[in-house]
Amino acid sequence: MTQRSGAMVDRDEILFRPIYFTGKGFHITFGILALVLLWSLYMYVTQLSSGLGLTGMNQPVSWGFYIVNFVFFIGISHAGTLISAILRLSKAEWRRPITRMAEVITAIVLAIGGLHPIIDLGRPDRMLNLFTAGRLQSPLLWDVTSITAYFTASTVYLYLPMIPDIARIRDRGGKMKWLYTFMAWGWRGTKRQKHVLNRAISILMVMVIPIAISVHTVISYIFSMTLQPGWHSTIFGPYFVVGAIFSGIAALLIVMIAFRRVYHFENYLKEIHFQYLGTLLLIMSLIWFYFTFSEYLTGVFGAEPHEMHIIMYKLTGPYAVFFWGMILCNFVLPVIIMSFKKLRTITGILIASMGVVIGMWLERLIIVVPSLANPRMELPAGMYMPTMLEWSLFAGGIAVFVMGFMIFSKFFPLISIWEIEEGRTHGRKEVEERIESYLPAAERPG
Repeated sequence: MTQRSGAMVDRDEILFRPIYFTGKGFHITFGILALVLLWSLYMYVTQLSSGLGLTGMNQPVSWGFYIVNFVFFIGISHAGTLISAILRLSKAEWRRPITRMAEVITAIVLAIGGLHPIIDLGRPDRMLNLFTAGRLQSPLLWDVTSITAYFTASTVYLYLPMIPDIARIRDRGGKMKWLYTFMAWGWRGTKRQKHVLNRAISILMVMVIPIAISVHTVISYIFSMTLQPGWHSTIFGPYFVVGAIFSGIAALLIVMIAFRRVYHFENYLKEIHFQYLGTLLLIMSLIWFYFTFSEYLTGVFGAEPHEMHIIMYKLTGPYAVFFWGMILCNFVLPVIIMSFKKLRTITGILIASMGVVIGMWLERLIIVVPSLANPRMELPAGMYMPTMLEWSLFAGGIAVFVMGFMIFSKFFPLISIWEIEEGRTHGRKEVEERIESYLPAAERPG
């Protein structure tokens, strides 16, 4: 590891600022989120002692907020893997300041989302049944396996590119030097170490893409492999994957805008990054609408009575406000904002991204609840109203997400410093060579 010197290192000194930031605003925000988390833990302990009867779930609506939030949080996790890995694989130079934030999102929300099925069980000890009586024919077992593999691969994929920056923090000294020394794995920045690191990152970024796609595909199988009207659909696999990438991009944009403002990363997270990701958000909005339109068109065209009953329950019934709110947030709002240059500002992109996150949560809600609320065999329709307990645990999940980012920023740089420096020294030459390779060869006269 070479000593920090020169204008290049000094220029990146601001990236270390969050690690030493101990401002009043940080502590107040963290304290409020900690109180929310403590409240949600108290409510969960209450659920453990009194049972799931405290929730709004009943018969026939046996799935509610917990499964909705499970699918929602797992979907957001695609921000890290799909965006970071694909951009690395395509050698997009503009990726360098955003990959780490995307990868942190994946690690945090996977941990949050993976806990929700356990919360939904009521009794956490029932998880042991997967090991003692698990059946390979069950999509639930596939789901546990794929999420575990995804979390493992994503965590390693987050950690490996952090090693050079961890070593840099180690060399700065401080009270936590022992921790950074342990995590740096003896990194000295030698040519061989760099070669091994780049090779490992290359292998992982190829591995995590199919793993990420399989995760949300398997989650869709939990619904689509039943004969329940509204769920039994061949399009659910790609539909869920598209929705996951869509919500992941929106979540990444919100995180980037927030930390850009708080830690003054304007020189790193530039408008061009938001324009590129905004374009991706627009494309995913159009693709999402195509899948949504196809899903409901095939249901209406088939006109199967039970299927039509659920479709009308969403379009004009009790869940109409949620359905049309979903269309507004996921299609109308982002398309309008991203299609007009005057609206395509960072503020406009933030509004569109927040709308998409809300809209994708609504999509999960109208997938899960209406199909269960309208059973077959002429049984009466059910009603689901989430209680304070479920809202509290949802708020706790969001609090953990924000706190996770705040804690991460206290120990590690949110932007990959070594990748920024590598882009300055080698990136320009690589881009010029790549552009030259795209252009037709000049014809020589005579």
